[in-house]
Amino acid sequence: MDQSLIRPGTPADAPAVAALHSASWRTAYAGIVPAEALGDGLTEERRELWDLRLTADYGEPANTPHLLVAERGGELVGFAYLVPQPDGRVLLDNLHVRPGLTGGGIGARLLDACRDHCRDVALYLEVLQGNARAVAFYEREGATRTDTRTGWFPGGHPLPEYEYTFLDG
Repeated sequence: MDQSLIRPGTPADAPAVAALHSASWRTAYAGIVPAEALGDGLTEERRELWDLRLTADYGEPANTPHLLVAERGGELVGFAYLVPQPDGRVLLDNLHVRPGLTGGGIGARLLDACRDHCRDVALYLEVLQGNARAVAFYEREGATRTDTRTGWFPGGHPLPEYEYTFLDG
């Protein structure tokens, strides 16, 4: 079992989260997402996004997103980001593990921490249909496919996606 430390994220984690986020996208989405969406400027765009997300004032604690990070030896090896929705559910907006470390239990531990955090509300996520590895992971972890739609990737790229829900939440 993975022995990474799972802890709440802070604004100081933004650079490492952005770097891991862009590396994960480039690995997981190659051949699924148009190449220009994964090219030059991706890491800086992700850095701006995470700086904003982790310093914004969301008002009430119930409306505030929650970042969980996984560390091993002081290095960020994964993260998950939970976003409360107006309908009372929580969106698992991101779950990424450092490329080269997938399949070792980090993602499962992060997902368990997310499910614990959302114990009293429905937890759902959106995953690109072409991301077979992620689809298999969420199904293996007990998520149920609850919708199919077109999602919009940054840059205005429409891509088919699935919605999965953890019905025990």
